Amino acid sequence: MNSVLNPRDFQQLRSLIYSELGIKMPESKNTMLTGRLGKRLRALGFASFSQYCNFLFSPKGLEEEMVHLINAVTTNKTDFFREPTHFDYLTSTALGELQQSKRFSSHNPLRVWSAGCSTGEEPYTLAMVLSEVQERNPGFRFQILATDISTRVLQVAKRAVYPMERIEPVSNLHRKKYLLRNKDTRNPEIRIAPELRRLIRFGRLNFMDENFGLPNTVDIIFCRNVIIYFDNETQEKLMRKFSLHLHSGGFLFLGHSESLHGYDTPFVQVAPTIYRKP
Repeated sequence: MNSVLNPRDFQQLRSLIYSELGIKMPESKNTMLTGRLGKRLRALGFASFSQYCNFLFSPKGLEEEMVHLINAVTTNKTDFFREPTHFDYLTSTALGELQQSKRFSSHNPLRVWSAGCSTGEEPYTLAMVLSEVQERNPGFRFQILATDISTRVLQVAKRAVYPMERIEPVSNLHRKKYLLRNKDTRNPEIRIAPELRRLIRFGRLNFMDENFGLPNTVDIIFCRNVIIYFDNETQEKLMRKFSLHLHSGGFLFLGHSESLHGYDTPFVQVAPTIYRKP
């Protein structure tokens, strides 16, 4: 098998990845892309990346292989209670301000969208945090939508089984209430409790689609450490699309290294990496 992508094949792939996923793929990513696609070459029995590209860009390849290409090139790094100050702000400030504006009630649930949910740690963290709020406020109701473009990570998220080391950031209280431990000591895993899993609806969504097809507008969007893989133009377009799916007064949470500074978007910053739609 050829060890690296030649310039022609790399250019074809980077153009497809940008047009379909919005992900920028500079020349420095050639080695990374080569490594990630090597498994697909072996699985399909191709001797070279040129053979793989010829198949990928055929009508059959675009139909059958695109999902595998997406799974290979997307980066999925997440943790339970990642960037914990966001969850503190959610419960201490955002929920109170949304309630004051009558954005949700016992008859109208709070709607939260985990956009780019990866393997599920973020939406399950949101479910734990909001379940605690619900315990203190019996009339409070919420719904969580979690989406990602990768079918591979969505399978992990729906299965809701994680290695023990993944739950290190989860408090003992939350572990007792929301996590089930595998009794097989040779296979130390945990599973999210079924009552928590029922609170989340998972689905596949591509941010490059013109119409996201969401059934409702939402009150809160968590899209953290996702847009760093997009160029400035794509980031700005995506933020405008997000605003169309977010209620007035709703909140947008971005990752710790992400910012909307200098962009023409209908968002106002209210805290570090936290924005609100006026």
